[in-house]
Amino acid sequence: MKITLPKKITICEVGPRDGLQNEPRVLSVEEKVGLINRSTDAGFKIIEVGSFMNPVAVPQMAETDEVFRRIHRKSGVEYRALIANLKGVDRAIACGCSKVKMNVSASAGHNIANLNKTPKESMAGFKACAEKARSNGLEISGSISMPFGSPWEHRIPLETVIEIVATYLDAGIKELSLSDASGMAMPNQVFSVCAQMKEKYPDVRWILHFHNTRGMGIANIVAGMQAGVDCFDASFGGIGGCPFVPGAAGNVATEEVLHMCDEMGIETGIDLDRVIETARAVQELLGRDLPSSILKAGKNSDLLANR
Repeated sequence: MKITLPKKITICEVGPRDGLQNEPRVLSVEEKVGLINRSTDAGFKIIEVGSFMNPVAVPQMAETDEVFRRIHRKSGVEYRALIANLKGVDRAIACGCSKVKMNVSASAGHNIANLNKTPKESMAGFKACAEKARSNGLEISGSISMPFGSPWEHRIPLETVIEIVATYLDAGIKELSLSDASGMAMPNQVFSVCAQMKEKYPDVRWILHFHNTRGMGIANIVAGMQAGVDCFDASFGGIGGCPFVPGAAGNVATEEVLHMCDEMGIETGIDLDRVIETARAVQELLGRDLPSSILKAGKNSDLLANR
């Protein structure tokens, strides 16, 4: 039986935002800029630079505005940021950010913990944010957290996800991410949900975002590929985690995804060795071992080279 996988995928480096937002050590602007510039040089076409959130709630992202002003931007690379409201759009405009991403959780418990709003209250602001972003030349995308499961409600009905998708589409947003912030997704579930979403909404560009909380990150990415998704978020070194999710663990490690793709003959356009160097730099900056298996064990080709 033949497994159908894409010949090429896009990987978005979310380490500067989702990776660093839960770290006890707050990196300096210079350190963040250095990591983002490394990621640009490694060949990423999408980099999530940071978020425009309340600095009291997420102090790690307080200086995202200045980071945007100082990074070296390369033509053809998308540098995006997460926003929660119109204030986030205003900050994005002021610092030269060209793309923003809104977020709402399919879990009411998570959305209240994360944004102090119900999902309906969050979605009520979608149109205003989208209109202001577009009128100022910004692109906009959307994200749905916990479509696969939540520590609060456990199972999330697919109808809940569909309702959120419809609200995004009503605001003219056709690039949507399914974000497993709780790390509860399983491969068969990912395949089923993604296949249904792609069939129901063929004009939407779908992105998948997995946390490796229970070791399912890579398996879920493969399941997403089998369902026809070709764009995935990942974080250098496997760091990350939502500050408001119990037991949150890091995102699937970028270098693990790249290593898998290289071994499977799936094109990414990204230099794996440079990404490994970046992950090692992050490890040194944070002063602790990171969860990435590639940082611990190396590449398959390293074993052959040392024989």
